[in-house]
Amino acid sequence: MKYLVAIDEKYSELLVGAVLKREGFSRRLVASLKHTPNGILLNGRFARTIDICRTGDIIELKASDERFPQPNFELEAEILYEDGFVIVYDKPRNMPTHVSYGHRSDTLSNVFAAHCPSTAFRCVNRLDSDTCGCVVCAKDPHSAHVIQRSVQKRYIGICRGIFAQADGEINLPVSRQDGSIITRCVDPNGKRAVTKYHVLEEQNGCSLVEFNLLTGRTHQIRVHTSSIGLPLVGDSLYSDAKRSEPLMLCCACVRFTEPDGKVIECCSNQIPSLH
Repeated sequence: MKYLVAIDEKYSELLVGAVLKREGFSRRLVASLKHTPNGILLNGRFARTIDICRTGDIIELKASDERFPQPNFELEAEILYEDGFVIVYDKPRNMPTHVSYGHRSDTLSNVFAAHCPSTAFRCVNRLDSDTCGCVVCAKDPHSAHVIQRSVQKRYIGICRGIFAQADGEINLPVSRQDGSIITRCVDPNGKRAVTKYHVLEEQNGCSLVEFNLLTGRTHQIRVHTSSIGLPLVGDSLYSDAKRSEPLMLCCACVRFTEPDGKVIECCSNQIPSLH
């Protein structure tokens, strides 16, 4: 992947490293390019981050992609939006996001690999296998870095039970359950976890709820709703729901800013409903 930065008057006399920082390139990416042959060029020649830029100069970055999953052309996931920076998928329920032990070819990363065979898989937001909805996949390291800083996510789920208040906040620390790799629990010594909620509708003893996360802990919504006695419908991990019952949780909408300043908003076509 190649990036070009044109030096104008506002960047004249600044160091290459300072220009790249102002352009939003991550420290990690720049550090790796410093040790990559022809990773950073100034007017077509090898450049150091301490070299001085002049008006009219061109900084060129050449980043190599890594971590290519195996493509699977038989898997499908709807594309909600795509351009040169990103793909936003509407991930189906029961599809893992990343390749892992036992899931080598049935993940969203395998779908991405079939669509973009020469591009590494970089998802900005990761969803549990049984959670459906919007997953943002950047096409290069810089786009991933920029989008990660701006992405906003809105979840919608169905809870068993009725909330005492239509709007509220669950502020309970979360940690890994002792003896388990997967499950989490509320723990006074855990990491800070805050979930804001807004009840959209109530029917037949269930609540359709919008969730906004102020922190991003594993299983945060599932742990928080279960801890207050209002578990998500179909959550067999944190309630007595049957494994065959689908989890009613969806990353309903995402909003983010791309490297060129364009604001993108996408919504899932799998948002749960009480009807």
